[in-house]
Amino acid sequence: MANLFPAQTRVSPHFSEPDLIVTYAQASGAFAALQGGKPRVKISKDDLYVYINALDLRTETLSAQAGANYLPSATLKGTYYGTQTYLVRTRSIWDEQDIAAAAHYAVSLPAAQDLAARQGIYQQMRTGLLYGYQPANGEGLINTAGATSVTLPPDEYGNTTVVTYDNGAMSLWLLSQIVNLKSGMYQSGAQITNRIRFIGPQRVLLQFQLANIVQVVAYQRPGAGTSTTAEVVQNVAREAGDEVEYYYDDTLIGKGAGGADMVIMTIPEIEQPDMPGINTNVFGDIQPATKAVNLQYADMAAPMKIPTPIPDGAITEVQQMRITSGWCIRPQGLYLLSLPY
Repeated sequence: MANLFPAQTRVSPHFSEPDLIVTYAQASGAFAALQGGKPRVKISKDDLYVYINALDLRTETLSAQAGANYLPSATLKGTYYGTQTYLVRTRSIWDEQDIAAAAHYAVSLPAAQDLAARQGIYQQMRTGLLYGYQPANGEGLINTAGATSVTLPPDEYGNTTVVTYDNGAMSLWLLSQIVNLKSGMYQSGAQITNRIRFIGPQRVLLQFQLANIVQVVAYQRPGAGTSTTAEVVQNVAREAGDEVEYYYDDTLIGKGAGGADMVIMTIPEIEQPDMPGINTNVFGDIQPATKAVNLQYADMAAPMKIPTPIPDGAITEVQQMRITSGWCIRPQGLYLLSLPY
């Protein structure tokens, strides 16, 4: 909460560069796991829980050459799920002396404090999305009950790390995980196009994208000598009608099984399997229904600012948002890949 702008001693004559060296933080790609790439702004500022209803069915029929006296019927079962909301707040304080001191550094203190507070809240939203506030309750994407956790197996040479793994074998392994992901949610046929997203540390995904060129071997394999692991995965998926995208978040370093790096693979929004004519998924036409796989809710699109004058001429400004943790409502659509670096 401090505003530290000490006095300066300079040699004259001199030239002062007007531009600042600003500390950068990683612009996290974690929110790409959400439908639409952002939280749903639907809750009120005083909502303590978010609930969503679910509908399941089991239909029995009878097949015979003659009519029967007893006929089975469909069983519809309604249930609901819920998750808590959390109020995220932070405070900024400054007075005219702070503003004057910051001005000597070419800093607009109110604007800097505003952006600093906003960044802190957004980083807290990222933490809630990935890890939750109460992991024991299944909050956060990596704590999702029913999500599929997979550890990278050894390649044909016995390598088990990202930097030593056979690059062609790595691309085939990633493609096999996409097959499992799509199969688990019936995302095949009927001209379904999925947007598959990988979210992981830079050192893993950039290795796939830039450094891991598929080696040339005695037999032809996709991308040998010309494409990286990531390009092979993208090109093969594109030919099958899907899009693969890569996003980065370095907080996932060491979050996998046994201290391995975690890479999240997910389809944020599924397509409804549908076929012309006879459709064995016709119940999927019922409305209203959501196609989302991962959710996070917020009470507003950006933090609320509450400035208040305080004694002795200072200003205090509180910024706040109410959010939920990350919430995977379709665990079949979330794969947690543990890749030792």
